[in-house]
Amino acid sequence: MTDAQTASSLAWARRRHSVARFWGSYRTHRAGLFGLGALAVIALVALAAPLLVGSDVQSVTSAPGSALESPSGEFPLGTDQFGRSLLGLLIWGARISLTVGLMAAALSVAIGTLVGILAGHFGGWFSTVTMRITDWFLVMPALVLAIVLATVMSRSVWTVILAIGVTSWPTTARLVRAQTLAVESRPYIERATALGGGHGHIMSRHVLPNVMPLVLAQTTLGISNAILTEATLAFLGLGDPDVVSWGGMLQDAREAGAVSSGHWWYLAPPGIAIALVALAFTLCGRAVESVLNPKLGVSAR
Repeated sequence: MTDAQTASSLAWARRRHSVARFWGSYRTHRAGLFGLGALAVIALVALAAPLLVGSDVQSVTSAPGSALESPSGEFPLGTDQFGRSLLGLLIWGARISLTVGLMAAALSVAIGTLVGILAGHFGGWFSTVTMRITDWFLVMPALVLAIVLATVMSRSVWTVILAIGVTSWPTTARLVRAQTLAVESRPYIERATALGGGHGHIMSRHVLPNVMPLVLAQTTLGISNAILTEATLAFLGLGDPDVVSWGGMLQDAREAGAVSSGHWWYLAPPGIAIALVALAFTLCGRAVESVLNPKLGVSAR
């Protein structure tokens, strides 16, 4: 075995040990395990939606029931104003809500991580200008900015993802910048620089691996906020009208007068689903944060 193969084997062994140690600590958090289990079930149901309910559940012309039927054996959650099964719509809507939440959070964290590392590494006037821009985004309500972007751009799922992603990155940027400054004050960064390590080498090989635990925790926490924002935009009529999402179901219920007419079964399922997923991601995020950074004193048990 060559030296390169030996080094690769050792690296993979360290990664496996780190993952095992992480899981060993994570599973001591009962709340985190509950959140992870709930997310696993919801994700499996969303992936299996074409098999469980079929894509025709969204069709208005071939709806199997009459308008606004109350829950029954045939329709466990009742029907909407078009006679479509609310259970089928709820299952199918999970695909869009989870997709938007995951991708918007990933975009937000990616932007925040890039800005934070660059600002912390280069410092000086670049850091000052970058942080003033970040502060401007922080003081501006993210939801208002997302509404503006979703209004001026075409109504689609990608527009919603972009609107959420480019308005919710400042918190991550400030956290990553602070962590970058802490990492770059350590002696091994000076040694790496003295040995000829360039900016790219320092940021990618030394800074990024050290801020990744913070980024992972921030991503988990950010998904719940992204799902809530997507639901809000859809409820305001700024989502994609061609797809079914939980926020879109709430918007349809409002337009159908479900609040004033007492059709609770139209409002409750999507609202409970949004709250449950947001809670599950929050519980997972708190558990991950506690495992990766015990100094924070976060308890998710």
